Amino acid sequence: MTTPARPLIAIPARFAASTSALRYAAEVNARALIEAVWRAGGEPASIHPAEGDTAARLARFDGVLLPGGGDLAPHRYGAPDTHDTVYDVDDLQDTFDLEVARGALDVGLPLLAICRGLQVVNVALGGTLHQDMGGPEREHRHVVHPVTIRQNSLLARVSGAEKAEVSCYHHQRVDRPGTGLEVTATAADGTIEALELPTARGWFTAVQWHPEDTAHEDPAQQGLFDALVSAARERV
Repeated sequence: MTTPARPLIAIPARFAASTSALRYAAEVNARALIEAVWRAGGEPASIHPAEGDTAARLARFDGVLLPGGGDLAPHRYGAPDTHDTVYDVDDLQDTFDLEVARGALDVGLPLLAICRGLQVVNVALGGTLHQDMGGPEREHRHVVHPVTIRQNSLLARVSGAEKAEVSCYHHQRVDRPGTGLEVTATAADGTIEALELPTARGWFTAVQWHPEDTAHEDPAQQGLFDALVSAARERV
């Protein structure tokens, strides 16, 4: 019996100044992220950030995962100034990620957006970001904290939970949600932790946390990757 082909999941690569095993700058994705897609039955494929023909390049894929990374340039969402905590801004990375988000949503390609990925989708749809969340009392870096998930949301269905412990690493958050986006999870301090687009043409959800950090031991987090690959499989 022939084994069914794994749905092909596009994951925009992240630029890295160096890695431990390579002599030059690299394009990378987190191993935990790749493994979560693989466990779900998908074929993860890092794609090179480049301008132009993004829609045509996405056409060969069955789904998209927009991963975490550095900050978006504040001018992308109309901010007149740049906070001094903004880091790792890359114009090409921003342009490509925004094109990927718009392209996937335009054609209904299954899309899971994580951390920076959520912020990219929000900005792609006209939303804004808080450039820095403030002092230690609002710190969301290197912490696991609870989030409340909205009942009957897509996120609640795929995670099987209304509350979850999530792994966070971010210093920015959504300010104004983009056009059509609805908040589907929040932290105790009011931080928007998940967004959905009820009018989306295809499967889509976005989370501010990093589900790949704990997906190997938490079915609620692995469920996000399982749902993405399941939606992608329907297109194969």
